[in-house]
Amino acid sequence: MRKTLQVLAMSALIVVSASTADAQISFGFRIGPPPAPRAYRVPRQPGPDYVWIEGYWYPQGQRYAWHNGYWTRPPYEGAYWVEPYNSDGQYFAGEWEGGRGQIAHDHRTDRSKQRDQSPAARANGRGNRNR
Repeated sequence: MRKTLQVLAMSALIVVSASTADAQISFGFRIGPPPAPRAYRVPRQPGPDYVWIEGYWYPQGQRYAWHNGYWTRPPYEGAYWVEPYNSDGQYFAGEWEGGRGQIAHDHRTDRSKQRDQSPAARANGRGNRNR
């Protein structure tokens, strides 16, 4: 009888572990929709090849941070800005798109005049010039 109980226990353990082997567990958090955009005055365009990037809220940890709008040159000729947006509680970051690919905005470079350039362009010292 004891041997039968051991066999049943081992069989149950194998069946349970095999059925959970394909299971996935994930944890996440949602911080809800961002606040309403801030009102501000847009400064004068610094030059004819600059485009205005509207200010927006972006998630930073468990809260939203405001990113001021700014004038910048596109990272390459023909690139266009796709604004960040929120859909069903999920945030989609803004990025430059176009024929040469996508370039994401890196918030670590916000104080740089080369903020919307690819890392390779920044390394080559090309700045925000259209190429």
